[in-house]
Amino acid sequence: MTDLLDPRVDFVFKRIFGSEQSKDVLLAFLNSTFIETGESPLTEITLINTFTDKDSPEDKQSILDIKARTVEGKLINIEMQLFNPYNMEKRTLFYWSEMYSHQIKKGENYNLLKKCVTINILNYSCLDNERYHNVFHLREDHTGIGLTDDIEIHVMELTKLDQHPVPMDKGGLVNWLLFLKGIDPSNWEVLAMNEPMLKKAMDTLEFLSQDAATRMAYDARMKALSDEKSMIEGARAEGEAKGKVEGRVEGKVEMARELLALGVDMSAVVKASGLSAEEIKKLLPKQ
Repeated sequence: MTDLLDPRVDFVFKRIFGSEQSKDVLLAFLNSTFIETGESPLTEITLINTFTDKDSPEDKQSILDIKARTVEGKLINIEMQLFNPYNMEKRTLFYWSEMYSHQIKKGENYNLLKKCVTINILNYSCLDNERYHNVFHLREDHTGIGLTDDIEIHVMELTKLDQHPVPMDKGGLVNWLLFLKGIDPSNWEVLAMNEPMLKKAMDTLEFLSQDAATRMAYDARMKALSDEKSMIEGARAEGEAKGKVEGRVEGKVEMARELLALGVDMSAVVKASGLSAEEIKKLLPKQ
């Protein structure tokens, strides 16, 4: 068998779940997700940003998440994150708020706003608990009363499937997540036994993996993601290093101020703090 592409790469993920031909696959995945929150199954969805051949992995304007609308008008956004972009919680709220607020124009009635659901599938650990699927709503701290049902955020962490193995023969959301995580194809038949639509997702992945043009696009996307990861981690490391330096300098300044307040000689303050005489003079009260 040809080496399979990684379905966790957003470009491949959208090819599998985000085209008109695969709408039934997306619907099955969503119903497996929502059944865990006690919601009624969806019967139909409309894709808002379907995959097209114009979605080039190298084009920064390409939208590689998946947006859909239910019959009732509820909006759903599904995003696959292979690498940690950091500040994921704030990023999630920002994109959720955009989806929510863009439903109406200025001056229109707020009652036109429909529920918005964000589903983040993460290839890294983000939350400090053991659950691989967490669901967030707005709740009052003491009573648990909901403020509004309009916000719903799902966080699915693929890494936690390793920490707490679950049976594959029961079906449900975990089977979809195991497929995305890259479980050995020898187990695919068991995964699809109680999730028949998974078979179509698997067939699509096999087809894409054998397509030369898709492989070229995949390689380009992997390079772009790798470059992006390097830049993010480089900036983060630089920021941490700068923070440590600033922290050390601030500590030296505070030490110098305390010594000066005690009337310690200038030369002793220079020696103790590591600051120059010129820097310490700036700390002296103005006459």
